[in-house]
Amino acid sequence: MTEETPGFDEKPDVPSGANSDDVEPQAATPSSEEAAAPAGDVQQTAALTAQLDQVRTALGERTADLQRLQAEYQNYRRRVERDRVQVKEVAVAGLLSELLPVLDDVGRAREHGELVGGFKSVAESLETVVAKLGLHQFGEEGEPFDPTIHEALMHSYAPDVTETTCVAILQPGYRIGERTIRPARVAVAEPQPGATPAAAKEEKADDEESGGTEEV
Repeated sequence: MTEETPGFDEKPDVPSGANSDDVEPQAATPSSEEAAAPAGDVQQTAALTAQLDQVRTALGERTADLQRLQAEYQNYRRRVERDRVQVKEVAVAGLLSELLPVLDDVGRAREHGELVGGFKSVAESLETVVAKLGLHQFGEEGEPFDPTIHEALMHSYAPDVTETTCVAILQPGYRIGERTIRPARVAVAEPQPGATPAAAKEEKADDEESGGTEEV
């Protein structure tokens, strides 16, 4: 005789009038791990965002440092180049200053007609070389006196000048670029005190002549 296992053939209670197929399965309740998954994704995203912000900040700082170093390097190069040019100008000016007495002798010889023969060729070659090095002579009779480039050795008064004027060049001046290595030594003349300049006299005479002529 077969023993029946209690409850083995028992079926779940089904409401009367309803088929067993009509019974809907109960919704599965999510586990705690599944519920915690979205919260973990949010935290991970926030951590990645924070790391990205840190990287961007560090990149900005490194970029600023690089730009600052580049600017400092450019300034350094400009200072070195400026110093190099100044040192060169000082060296050339020192050398040419030693040659100025020789150039003065050449100028005096030219004025007296003694610059002839081989001496003339040597003198002209010397003047060509110093000109290539940037040496320029200045000082002309009749130009206004400028104390920054002229040195007055003689002084007089003249009725035909309207301002302090260089009337004679006793020794020419020399410059290299904008650097004056020797001022021009000149004789100057100032307007005669109380005298009417020649230009003013001519203008006054012209006014009198035009005013004295009557139209018919």
